Amino acid sequence: MLLSIENLTAGYGNAPVLSDIFLNLEKGELVCIIGPNGAGKSTVLRTVAGQLIPSRGKITFKDEDITRMSIARRGKRGLVFIPQGMNIFPNLTIIENLEMSGTLLKEKQALNSGIRQVLERYPVLDKKKNFFARDLSGGERQLLALSRSIIVKPDLVLLDEPSLGLAPLVVDMIFDQISDIAKNGSSVLLVEQNARKGLSVSHRGYVLELGKNRLTGTGRELLENDEVRRLYLGG
Repeated sequence: MLLSIENLTAGYGNAPVLSDIFLNLEKGELVCIIGPNGAGKSTVLRTVAGQLIPSRGKITFKDEDITRMSIARRGKRGLVFIPQGMNIFPNLTIIENLEMSGTLLKEKQALNSGIRQVLERYPVLDKKKNFFARDLSGGERQLLALSRSIIVKPDLVLLDEPSLGLAPLVVDMIFDQISDIAKNGSSVLLVEQNARKGLSVSHRGYVLELGKNRLTGTGRELLENDEVRRLYLGG
């Protein structure tokens, strides 16, 4: 088991958002969390990433209790969080963003190799490598954010709403890249409002409602579940 969340209760100030959440993720898995707005999906990721300290429960990553571990130490342990929205440095160039992504790497050779892989994999970023990130399209920005996983090669990538605000064709491209991340050795814990798309690429999924576990199953099982279809897939 790569990641295990047990009886997790967390929130903001005195207002709990999550209540006794459980979740697990094995090495090599792509797992998706879906649910209505306010269900606590993004709060799960922020707690695993270390931005929030839970009031109760335990988070185990690579057989180590990280519940109260610092964000920096989690990063060094192989955990990368790509939040929604501001997940790049808009006033830096693409190359500078890629260099910043590799700050956890000890060897410059590994960083340079990672940057070459990114530019070979994403020709659109190579073509614009000296552009400021603020001048990129939404899809290009998301590719730049995802490229962090290629450079760092983390054990676990936490992805929050990667398709938010993107056109359908761009969403397909982004999810192809997310699938490739999982195939290339990094496990992925994904929060996605587009439930159909998220579950279609996932090994397993969790449905949250009002900060609690509602349903769990394989991606296919949840896609075929009548309740999930009615509430989250438009029938």
